[in-house]
Amino acid sequence: MGAYIIRRLLLMIPTLFGIMLISFAVIQFAPGGPVERIIAQISGTDAGATARISGSPQGDFQGSPGQNGGGGESASNSTYRGAQGLDPEFIKSLERQYGFDKPPLERFTLMIGNYLTFDFGESYFRDVSVIDLIIEKMPVSISLGLWMTLISYGISIPLGIRKAVRDGTPFDIWTSAAIIIGYAIPGFLFAVLLIVLFAGGSFLDWFPLRGLTSDNWDELSWPMKIVDYFWHLTLPLLAMALGAFATLSLLTKNSFLDEIKKQYVMTARAKGLTERQVLYGHVFRNAMLLIIAGFPGVFIGAFFGGSLLIETIFSLDGLGLLSFESIINRDYPVVFATLYIFSLLGLVIGLISDLTYTWIDPRIDFETREV
Repeated sequence: MGAYIIRRLLLMIPTLFGIMLISFAVIQFAPGGPVERIIAQISGTDAGATARISGSPQGDFQGSPGQNGGGGESASNSTYRGAQGLDPEFIKSLERQYGFDKPPLERFTLMIGNYLTFDFGESYFRDVSVIDLIIEKMPVSISLGLWMTLISYGISIPLGIRKAVRDGTPFDIWTSAAIIIGYAIPGFLFAVLLIVLFAGGSFLDWFPLRGLTSDNWDELSWPMKIVDYFWHLTLPLLAMALGAFATLSLLTKNSFLDEIKKQYVMTARAKGLTERQVLYGHVFRNAMLLIIAGFPGVFIGAFFGGSLLIETIFSLDGLGLLSFESIINRDYPVVFATLYIFSLLGLVIGLISDLTYTWIDPRIDFETREV
């Protein structure tokens, strides 16, 4: 197993490098960039920014982004749309400020070298380092992702097992209909409905609409802090959970049905074991392998990718909203840093998932397989 882990860890290096290289290359062809955005703000033609740029238009801007690498603009000989009338030396100073006076290959090499030591530099348009910005937004994404994963698995696995045991019964039919309908309803529309009904929209005003905690959080006792925390999470988690467990429930059901029909189950029943002993002593371990295989995707999806609209609707300032705003604002250090961290975390979780296979079923031996 040690050799397999080492091979997987070594494979992460070219995989992560390829992800960053392709993303960096794509950015080179994307229209706009930090320099063009500043030019547009100076000329009064910028309508797409979601974050303010502080400082005087032709003065020094925040941070020293040039060390971060970046993408988008080419070197100082480029012509920027809307730059007519601006001092060429000012344009060149902006390019030096953001590192675009260097060729793309040099910028990429510099960026990767910094990322190897987890030096992500500073945000282009916020007076804070990228790592501090990510840490600041992390509690919201951790809350949504962690609780969503626990709720999804906590509901899907028992429900899927029950549906497999009672396959073809009215319970199986109506629960299948319910979860498919829930899966078909967009989460953001359900979120709006919850706000209208329960957050002071038109009917009841039971739940808060903004933030992860109340304004008087520091004054609350520990029990009340816990209550306040889940009070704020209730509606966002309900909106995210509506269709989150549909696929996992059906996958659990089909996995158990497939195992229940196998010969070893008939043998176990012939030995006089109860249905519970057969189900949880023999079937469970084999059927759960497929469920574990989908865990990284469920976790990463809930933790990073599935909460953008929910964060926006409920005014939760998390990583999903940060990534979206950074892309809109061409804040490349934040864009590439979040991509690097998310990709690395996804690769590590994939390895952990494989190792969990061997914990559940020791008969699985990855040493005998090629990576």
